[in-house]
Parts: sequence; C-alpha cells; structure tokens
Amino acid sequence: MARFLIPFVAVILFFVETEFSLYSPIEWHGHLYYLVPRFLILYLIFLSIYYDRKRAMWYGLIFGVLYDIFYIDIIGLYTFLYPFICFIAGSTVKYIHQHLAITTILSLVLVALLEIVLHQFFLLISFTSVPFTEFLNQRLIPTMIANSIYLIMLGWTFKYLIEARLLKKANQSTL
Repeated sequence: MARFLIPFVAVILFFVETEFSLYSPIEWHGHLYYLVPRFLILYLIFLSIYYDRKRAMWYGLIFGVLYDIFYIDIIGLYTFLYPFICFIAGSTVKYIHQHLAITTILSLVLVALLEIVLHQFFLLISFTSVPFTEFLNQRLIPTMIANSIYLIMLGWTFKYLIEARLLKKANQSTL
C-alpha cells in the first residue's frame, strides 16, 4: 500500500493546483497579481532529490502529458519541461547538500526557471504579448512568494513522505 502513496500524492497535487488557481488573480492597490501554483513540480523536484531521479522524470513525463492535454493547447511543452526540471534537480543534488533549506531554494530557482522558459516560449509564438518586466512584477514574483510559502509549509512533509517510502522500500528488500 505504501508504494501507491507517492503517485497518489502527485495525483492529488495535480488536481489541487487547479483549485488554488481559482484564487488568482489577486487585486491589490489597483494592480492585478497572478499566483500560479506549482505544487506538482515542487513535489517532483523533491522526488528527484530525495528519492529517485529517473522515477521523478517518469512522473514528470506522465503528468506533463496530462497537463498539456487538460490545460494548454500545445502538446509537448510541459511534457518536455517537467522531466527536464526533474533531471536538473536530480543532477544538481550530486554537487550540493540535500539539506531541506538548500532543497527549498533549489526548488524555487527551478520553478522560476520553468516560469521564465514558459513565458519566453509563449512570447516567441505570440501566445502572449506581456513584456518581461510586467511578467516579472505581476506574475513571477507573486508566484514565487506564493510557492515559497507553500513549500515552507509542506516541504518537510514531502521530505518525510519520501524518506518514509525509502525506509519502507529498504525494509522490504532486506526481508
């Protein structure tokens, strides 16, 4: 039963992102700020760092395809970016310490990279006409603040869940 816990959490996060995006945009002092929840990719980054990079990349591929099918009209964008972000996270962790604070900072940097790449791609194909400074002020910074609050609240839970799964897997292999 424990082996289904990690994919189950990923499925829940996939659907919860949609619910949290209903609260965006937020109007504050006459300006609109867009908060884009990136719960699933943050979870996949933690999987890549604390569990298994290849498995996180497979989950990234599967959920990237689902994200492309359900939410955007361009098939392949998230299908490529999610596994790529997991690959970067899993590769980077070989050179840095796996402390929760470092993992949190790395996760936020990778989410910022994801957002910037998405914006630049949509700008390239004329899907959006928002200049980078406006994107930075109205979307990227609020998104990073919201996701950092989310990660501070649930980052230790992700780590505990993944490490509990690792311990369970280790105990089963010794039997």
